[in-house]
Amino acid sequence: MQTGQAGIWLALVSVAKCWRFSFPAMLSFLDNSLLSARYSCYQKVLVLGLLVLLLFSLMLVSLSVGAAVSSPGQSQNAAPPRVATIDWTLVETLLSLGVVPVAAAQIKDYQTWVGEPPLPEQVVDIGLRAQPNRELAASLQLDLILISPLFSAIEPTFSQIAPVQTLTTYNPDNDFWQNLVETTRRVGEMTNRSAEAEAVIDRHRARIEQLKEEMPADTPPLLVVQFIDDRHVRAYGKGSLYDMVIRRLGLQNAWKGETNMWGYTTVGIEELTTDGYLIVVDPVPMSAEGVFDNNRIWQTLPAVRHDRVLSLPAVWSFGALPSAVRFADELYQAVTGHAGTHSGLSDL
Repeated sequence: MQTGQAGIWLALVSVAKCWRFSFPAMLSFLDNSLLSARYSCYQKVLVLGLLVLLLFSLMLVSLSVGAAVSSPGQSQNAAPPRVATIDWTLVETLLSLGVVPVAAAQIKDYQTWVGEPPLPEQVVDIGLRAQPNRELAASLQLDLILISPLFSAIEPTFSQIAPVQTLTTYNPDNDFWQNLVETTRRVGEMTNRSAEAEAVIDRHRARIEQLKEEMPADTPPLLVVQFIDDRHVRAYGKGSLYDMVIRRLGLQNAWKGETNMWGYTTVGIEELTTDGYLIVVDPVPMSAEGVFDNNRIWQTLPAVRHDRVLSLPAVWSFGALPSAVRFADELYQAVTGHAGTHSGLSDL
């Protein structure tokens, strides 16, 4: 009798704990109920044992069903992890999904070379992309660190701080646009933003298609460059983000020469002999500013003589979907409303 009463008491205590949805308490609940029923010959105890067993079963089924129903939604409604990234392509991808990274690298340079989308002030600058500050990163209670293969050397050290995921956006063996789409999807999966990722993909694809329809049909070939100094530029061709956007807009890239794995090659300004548009993308280094007024080679270029030099604000040449669409927007505005060489470059 005493043993049965003790079992009943333990069972009731376990019932109270079960209402807090503690799984170990449920197991205790079941064990105590069985103990009570086993060592007591009294009918009341047996009945109580059966009742608490039934109650346990109902609660367990309820929790299982609830978990099954809520599981798909939880991944989308859950808060994103505390994520840091040293790769600017992944920074802009996160921001496009509405995820503000806890930390990023070389924020001032990001503002110069990428520009949009802007980084909020609360994002912590963890130093150089190739050599981020490990101690600072360790103090930020990170859940996830995103990198690209270019910065794989930091993975062994930073994986001791938080899980490190490497995303390969620039794969010359695959379709460039699809690479950007897959990167967006993977970042969405890792940050509980899969639905947002699909919306971003659809919106950016639609914008490119819209600009393609509106781009003048007689647009001449485009040669896109970024200045290195007053004599050399990076000319962007096959394998670059700029080239991919130009082709998706139904236009022609004037640069037919070889390119490296990043889609550009370094050439002297004397090789910029296109009769079409010469597109100069910011930033222009101080060492190159004098070329537009004082360099005789520059003045003899066909695009300069025919008033077809256009200036674009900084757009990250190694960017993701936001950079691709922003380049398309800026290119459309420049081509359809260009004001000529001097006004187009007056603020360089």
